[in-house]
Amino acid sequence: MKRRVALLAIAIFAVVAGVRADYSVADKGLWPETWPLELEGLRKQAKTYEGPLVLTRRYLIPFTKREEFEAAWPHILKVKSKGAPIILVRGPKTDFFKIEPAGVLIQTPPVDQAPEAGDVTVITLVVDGKIVDLNRIELPADTPIVDERFKK
Repeated sequence: MKRRVALLAIAIFAVVAGVRADYSVADKGLWPETWPLELEGLRKQAKTYEGPLVLTRRYLIPFTKREEFEAAWPHILKVKSKGAPIILVRGPKTDFFKIEPAGVLIQTPPVDQAPEAGDVTVITLVVDGKIVDLNRIELPADTPIVDERFKK
């Protein structure tokens, strides 16, 4: 009986020891110092997700005030890769990368690796119509817009 319990304990330990998180999370924006200085004030309200297997970073920046978002928007656009799309989704965004009530998700290529062809920084805009109002901001004319606000 003791032998079975010991074997079971070893098996459980082996399974648990092999488990690892797919994402690491930081409760602040860990974006590069090379990004626009005007985004520094947003670090405290942002979150950084790194993962899952390749260390791609996603910066989630929620906004609760329209004026704050509109002041940051031109500077957020500066980090988007040329030719990369802006993806529009309906707010609040309540999946794994949660942004409430509105805001921005910035996805960057893998960190600490040489860039590969096709590696781009993409912006997902979480639109609620009040804080993030598409009638009040300018979307770049040379940027593809992918509208997923009405996708089920």
